Amino acid sequence: MVHAPDPRHARATMTVNTPPPVRFGVWALVHGSRAALQDPDEPYDASWDRNRDLILQAEALGFDSTLIAQHTINPHHAPQDQLEAWTAAAAIAALTSRIEIIAAIKPYLYHPVVLAKLALGIEHISHGRFAINLVNAWNRPELEKAGIGFPEHDDRYIYGREWLSVVEPLMRGETLHHTGANFNVADYTLRPASPWRPRPRIYVGGESEPARALVADMGDVWFINGQPFADVSALIADVSARPRSGPPLRFGLSAFVIARPTAEAAQANLEHLFALAAKDADIRAVQRANTDDKSVMAATMRKMPRVGSNGGTGAGLVGSYDQVAERIAAFNRAGIETFMLQYQPFEAEMARFAAEIMPRVKRLIG
Repeated sequence: MVHAPDPRHARATMTVNTPPPVRFGVWALVHGSRAALQDPDEPYDASWDRNRDLILQAEALGFDSTLIAQHTINPHHAPQDQLEAWTAAAAIAALTSRIEIIAAIKPYLYHPVVLAKLALGIEHISHGRFAINLVNAWNRPELEKAGIGFPEHDDRYIYGREWLSVVEPLMRGETLHHTGANFNVADYTLRPASPWRPRPRIYVGGESEPARALVADMGDVWFINGQPFADVSALIADVSARPRSGPPLRFGLSAFVIARPTAEAAQANLEHLFALAAKDADIRAVQRANTDDKSVMAATMRKMPRVGSNGGTGAGLVGSYDQVAERIAAFNRAGIETFMLQYQPFEAEMARFAAEIMPRVKRLIG
């Protein structure tokens, strides 16, 4: 069974400030299905055409954001296809008109000057709708096989902090003079800067202590992996209490949604996806072996059975239409603004969510 937040508990522990507006996003299917890779109702497809059509559908349905994960090789099963994030993000920016486009980035794969220039380019293509999601890597072979190396967990965050300290001012259009352990940048300015806002938004993933310190100091939005309400509330409280300059930190949550007319039907679908996911046991074993054992994300996902990536159904968004809407409202009262969602089969369930859950949430939060 999926552990869901208790709305009574949510009201008792809600933040004293006004809850943020609710934003709904979708994970792009850059490496295929999120719950099970061998699903007859959703054959494996990580193509550009499929992702383009999915994001255009999401925008038309009223979704606010899309997250395009970055991998050079498929993290689940290397022989399978993997869409490249940054070229896809640029193309999506040219085809859409409203939806926010978030491209993930692993700092070791791009020099910060080059990355900042790419980010400003997509910022212009999208007319101010672009964001980066800093992820300090967890898939060991992706870096090791490229000859880049895979430093220890905390060292990756030290590198990522310096990397972001170069990217952030360059995205602002500032002239940068930086001398550090990894980068020396002299009298560097990128033009054109963004005419829509100071710079593209910065999301940060990861839940370790170095990740929390980094997002409190330098991020705009913290992405939390899907997990029970009490755990999410504790994470928000911890990072919200840290010293910070600039605007208040905002929060996002990853979650896999199974919404049906009844809770029993939703649970039956969850069991169906568990059975399909069991067929991927050998693939998942390789993925676990390739994952840094110091990754907090991996530990989070081992807490309870779940389907989906980045915590998946661990957030408890499995139930009747009313239950799922109430649980989203509870997370929102605790401080979650952006819900980055997964489904399977994706397009059909995304449309169901837009038709059944979005109006219910709107009525609940006013």
